[in-house]
Amino acid sequence: MAKELPKRSEVNPEDTWNLADMYETAEAWEADLKEISRITDIVASYEGKTTACAANLLAVLENDAKAGEKLDLAFNYAQRLFDEDQSNNAHQAMSGKVFSLYTDVISKTAFIRPEILAADSAALEGFFKELPELELYRKQIEEIQRTKAHSLSAELEKLLAMSSEMSQTAGDTFSIFNDADMVFPEITDANGEKVRITHGRYIRFLESPDRRVREDAFKALYSVYKQFINTSASLYQGQVKQLMFYAKARKYNNTLEAAVDANNVSPEIYKNLVDTVNNNLDKFHRYVALRKKCLGLSELHMYDAYTPMIADVAKEIPFDEAKATILKALAPLGEDYLEILKEGFSNRWIDVYENAGKTSGAYSAGAFGTHPYVLMNYNNSLDEMFTLAHEMGHAIHSYYSNSSQPFIYSQYKIFVAEVASTCNEILLMEYLLKNTEDKKERAYLLNHYMDSFKGTVYRQTQFAEFEMRTNAMQEAGETLTADALSSLYLELNKKYYGDDMVSDDEIAYEWARIPHFYYNFYVYQYATSFSASVSIARNILKEGAPAVERYKEFLKGGCSKAPVELLKIAGVDLSTAKPIEDALNVFGEIIDEMEKLLDE
Repeated sequence: MAKELPKRSEVNPEDTWNLADMYETAEAWEADLKEISRITDIVASYEGKTTACAANLLAVLENDAKAGEKLDLAFNYAQRLFDEDQSNNAHQAMSGKVFSLYTDVISKTAFIRPEILAADSAALEGFFKELPELELYRKQIEEIQRTKAHSLSAELEKLLAMSSEMSQTAGDTFSIFNDADMVFPEITDANGEKVRITHGRYIRFLESPDRRVREDAFKALYSVYKQFINTSASLYQGQVKQLMFYAKARKYNNTLEAAVDANNVSPEIYKNLVDTVNNNLDKFHRYVALRKKCLGLSELHMYDAYTPMIADVAKEIPFDEAKATILKALAPLGEDYLEILKEGFSNRWIDVYENAGKTSGAYSAGAFGTHPYVLMNYNNSLDEMFTLAHEMGHAIHSYYSNSSQPFIYSQYKIFVAEVASTCNEILLMEYLLKNTEDKKERAYLLNHYMDSFKGTVYRQTQFAEFEMRTNAMQEAGETLTADALSSLYLELNKKYYGDDMVSDDEIAYEWARIPHFYYNFYVYQYATSFSASVSIARNILKEGAPAVERYKEFLKGGCSKAPVELLKIAGVDLSTAKPIEDALNVFGEIIDEMEKLLDE
């Protein structure tokens, strides 16, 4: 492992994504920004006259969609460049410029919703009959009318739109602070070499079989977060306060209700997840006890939570090997799915390795009219192979949706965003389990499967409960100080992990390094989606083609239906606790098998 990360200029171009597929030059991007402004000014010229006649309404919606489609592309191009190296000043400037344009666009077009809401329903219905071209926009208009109770006058909508860029300050500052400015210490690795901790390397250190390395990395990382914990608390409180501002402005009872209503989801689904997982913490406590037993430790610490429970089985998985394995594992999804996957693997959809200044973690993103892009920080581990399968699940979901829906219905709601990604992970796991007869390797894979439940259901629900409770604290007038946030986080950690885990003092600061806390009640959807994916993947493996076709129909749906209704097409009803209960029962079965394997 190199002591320092390579600069972006030192990375092999074949290991990077090809952003020229969006724009060949920065000049072409600049030209699109001007075109977006021109189209937006056409839309703005209809202010006060949107529903005066059918032709006006069609002109407004058509031009708004054109501007939105181009803005989606321009925004993605600038943001992908920014994420390659957040220390690049030119790319910082491009990101800032397109975000300012985004703010200008939503400010100038903010009149559309209130004017449609103010229109007479009978008059609108007459417009559909007068101009059949308007039928394309019926669902869009119905979605606007659904939120009528939370929409404001045109003037106030414009004011809220103007505030959107400012409202991102806490999240933007956290991202730059966490990814570009925060420098972690060096530790001595298992080979006796001094190596600097980075976000990409941290989990790799925690996976080390050398407990001294795990403990050193854990304490070194959190020593830096502790040093800046008051800054982190101020940033997080700023995030919660801006959510409160928008929730109150739109007449929601609280920030949770406002967040989930954006996806046409009930707050009860969120609370139902938290309650169901809390009612099944006994299974998680069994897992923790099993981990402690497998590792042969008298005390299990938080820095022992990622190292494999089964020793001497982990192996390096180079990127090419990971791609080949994923292709085999996803074969049940059919040849058309595999062709898209091969295209992504072969034609530089993926930015593969970590470099200095590159944003941490992994994601899939992209714009309508071009292929998706996947950011990785690949480190040759089993976890990273699963992450690759996960992010390509997102990418192919977007590919199907963009290919099947017009722009205005192409962007699936966040609530279903994690289904395709986790379904890929489960299919990969089932493939690996099916193709090993070695008991130790099987136990190692079961360990990884259990860790997926730990990370995606239990851990994300712990985050979701933290987010729900901290927002409620702020709404009740409490100040979100560093001490209050750290105390609550430590309390939740002890509850979730149980008595067999030592919740080290440092873990109280973990909330300060979680970027998803700036995503507005996002994390619970990992857990609900994972639960849905368990059902979908098992149906695909059991039924074959009929289940695959139902699943692809879901993938093609975009936002053409409410997310809960789209999932019903794939055979899952998340308005009930059953999918979550069923998934946690599978978790219990995996623990049972693991216990039997270890007793043999």
